[in-house]
Amino acid sequence: MPLADTRDGKMRSFDEVVRAGSTGSGAPTWSLVGRDEEFLLTRRFLRQAAVNGGALLISGEAGVGKTALLDAVGEAAAETGTRVLRAAGVEFEADVSYSGLNQLLFPLYDAFAELAPVHREALRVALGFGPGQPPDRLLVSNAVLLLLRSLATARPLLLIVDDLPWLDRASSAVLGFVARRLVGTSVGFLAASRSQTTGFFELGGIPELELQPLPPAAADELISQRFPGLAPAVRRRLLSEARGNPLALLELPTALSGPQRLAAASLPAVLPLTRRLQTLFASRVSQLPEPCRRLLLLGALDGTGELGVLLAAAGEHDLDDLEPAERDQLVRVHGNTRRFTFRHPLIESAVVEVATSSELRWAHSALARTLVGQPERSAWHLGEATVGPDERVAALLEQAAHRILRRGDAVGAIASLTRSADLTPDPVDRGRRLAQAAYIGADAGGELTNASQLLDDARRASPDGSLYATTAAVHLLLNSDGDVRTAHRLLVGAIESGDHGYRADEPALADAMHTLLLLCFFSGEPALWEPFFAALDRLTPKAPELLTVAAATFGDPARTAQAAAGRFDAIVAGMSDEVDPTEIVRIGIAAIYLDRLSDCRDADWRVVRLGRDGAAPARRHLGVLLHLCFDDYHGGRWDEAAELAEEGVRLCDEHGFRFFTWYFQYIQALLAAARGDSEASDTLTEAILRFAVPRGARAAEFYAYHVRGLNDLARGDHESAYQHASLLSPAGTFAPYAPHAMWACLDLVEAAVRTGRHTEAAAHAAAIRDADIAAVSSRLALLGAAASAVAAPDDAAEELFEAALALPDVERWPFDLARVRLAYGERLRRVRATAKSRAQLRAALATFELLGAVPWVERASNELRATGLAKPRSVTRSAVLTAQEREIAELAGSGLTNKQIGEKLFLSHRTVGTHLYQIFPKLGITSRAALRDALAALDDEAPEPDETPKS
Repeated sequence: MPLADTRDGKMRSFDEVVRAGSTGSGAPTWSLVGRDEEFLLTRRFLRQAAVNGGALLISGEAGVGKTALLDAVGEAAAETGTRVLRAAGVEFEADVSYSGLNQLLFPLYDAFAELAPVHREALRVALGFGPGQPPDRLLVSNAVLLLLRSLATARPLLLIVDDLPWLDRASSAVLGFVARRLVGTSVGFLAASRSQTTGFFELGGIPELELQPLPPAAADELISQRFPGLAPAVRRRLLSEARGNPLALLELPTALSGPQRLAAASLPAVLPLTRRLQTLFASRVSQLPEPCRRLLLLGALDGTGELGVLLAAAGEHDLDDLEPAERDQLVRVHGNTRRFTFRHPLIESAVVEVATSSELRWAHSALARTLVGQPERSAWHLGEATVGPDERVAALLEQAAHRILRRGDAVGAIASLTRSADLTPDPVDRGRRLAQAAYIGADAGGELTNASQLLDDARRASPDGSLYATTAAVHLLLNSDGDVRTAHRLLVGAIESGDHGYRADEPALADAMHTLLLLCFFSGEPALWEPFFAALDRLTPKAPELLTVAAATFGDPARTAQAAAGRFDAIVAGMSDEVDPTEIVRIGIAAIYLDRLSDCRDADWRVVRLGRDGAAPARRHLGVLLHLCFDDYHGGRWDEAAELAEEGVRLCDEHGFRFFTWYFQYIQALLAAARGDSEASDTLTEAILRFAVPRGARAAEFYAYHVRGLNDLARGDHESAYQHASLLSPAGTFAPYAPHAMWACLDLVEAAVRTGRHTEAAAHAAAIRDADIAAVSSRLALLGAAASAVAAPDDAAEELFEAALALPDVERWPFDLARVRLAYGERLRRVRATAKSRAQLRAALATFELLGAVPWVERASNELRATGLAKPRSVTRSAVLTAQEREIAELAGSGLTNKQIGEKLFLSHRTVGTHLYQIFPKLGITSRAALRDALAALDDEAPEPDETPKS
């Protein structure tokens, strides 16, 4: 119904206000993050109350946003012309009779004159506006009800009462009386109360809307809007601590220092509270008996909730001392699990906030003694209990940091090393530990601002620097405006001048060597590999196996990967038990050009899940995302590759890893080229080249040229495709230390043949055979065999194509296999082997359609039409499955596991899994449960009718 608007005199309904979402000036004054549903419910209540009256109670924990919702509702109601009266319970006025009612009705004082004398005098005396005997409470209640009814005849009225439990007894009684008698009026009563808090107000069946904490997405939106400059790791920590409590989300960041908000300084184990949060939580803790507070302090600092640890550290205290905190609902004790939990992390913070420094040291010391069998936790508490420099404690913290990092907790490792440095008496050792923390932050943690600050601190502590300092500087340089050559020169100089004695077990040297390996790869220059191999040869007693294997498979795999493949098998065999994200990423690096990333998928996904939960270093999260993208692209899981590439770009931007964005842009560009969005592919490769060329990142250039060659082939520009493929390696050669040239070898041969460069095509096919890249992987074997077939004359091509298609495991590479079938079908059509040609073209078309490779679909369709088919159509699904795939699908559909299927067919369970990855999209299903029906549907398909060419 239309209502008069008090601001501009216009008639506006509540629905119109809600749709407008603003005041008359257009400002969204009542917008609430994450409260759309709650606001909708209160909107319905107000619409009803404006017509027929009603009451609603909003409840929720402290800080959950009750007042914010009341404010929003009140402002929205006022926009419709509703008159809004407000009051709030105040603790120090709780004993003053009718103080709350005075707040609420004071603006209506002039309207008292419209009441009958008995009611008017009752209100005047009750609210303190005149002398007289205290009136009967029922008389006051009726007077208030009559007053409100009278005023609501002109326009709707809304009473809003916040902090209902603190309202005085008399006001509570009157308003409870009124709230239950509003039906048939145009008066609404809206109040807010803290959950599980008693007061004088009798709810008596009044409907209740309980506000829950904000969901994760809304909490992230709120804190990001108010504090856009927070470092990602800090934001994640605050989100975890706040648990969706809006007040905590808005207050906790303000209690941190500027460097802490930017992750340039470590966060405390328990976050500090602002004065506003202290008022809400710390006052309740302060009122507890000392024995209870001591137990709570031990529990807050321990953080595990284990009652055994708590009581062992507490000494003379026992579990009964927790009873006051239980009664006040600050903690919950779970006897069946022998644990206790704080009702909210802010209570935990309040416990620490009210503790004195001596109490904190006592608690940390007690926990350090109790946890002596858990070195990491014991070292941390010992560090917090130690006041002055202490090398023994500092060394324990450094050792703990190494163990923490192996679990993937870069933030925890940095904090432990930083505290270790604080307690280190020797400046050189202090600088080394700070530099190590800086390296972890720059290489893995994703907190580059923090890493830069730590590096500055390290240099001040020890101006001579350390190998970790240089390695950290290199990572910071790459992600700013530095170039690869400069970073390479700095790191080589630090390695060659270091005092490590080339000991292979020296962690700083190992990390530096893995970083140098990447720099050499990024450079794409053979000369820059020389100091790497010189240092590798000097490692004693011998170089680490993974570093040696990665150098062979990642550096110049066309020449050295074959010899290292067996050694890689031994490394990857242990991946199922590997928990160190750094090691998992490094194994993946060694697997890239062996096309063995599928062996790393389980471990990679473990890191991705940890990374998404904030429990794995951001750089490691990026590393495994890239490896999964590569494997998804080659394995035909293009939609997943696109999603992971988008996630990678976002993380690079979020964490400041600018240098690594091009990796994910490469995946996006590949997919765009293969799917026919040539313009998007060109834009992405242009962005890669703009970034890479001035920084001397030739590997990124090679990746961009690979995509451009594929994009040119997709749109039929074969001359440009040849030029781009040649930039990776000239025809007839494999350029040293340009491993990506192997991936583009078929592109170069195909483009050479289509531009009439048959000599160059034959020369490159010969170079592929001479390099024996077929021994590296089944995919490279397929590409190499296909290159020989494409380059061969017609009388030899068929046999070579058949040999290529007969190679083992080629079904694992659907796009590459479909391209080979397409090339074979084209050749067969040209020599008028029509029936054979159609079989290859149909199989190719089916795969291209499943992948969404639009240019290749069109090309295969055109070729089929050229065989004489009037309207080429997609092949049936049954033609897509090979005999082996059909057998695997049937066994999986019967309920057998991958391992059981492998034992029956003499295959590894990984190979079975790879086949199923291909089978599901071919059948248009997503799970094993759908296999039976999909296979039955295949059997029901009618045989394809005979098709004859048009005359």
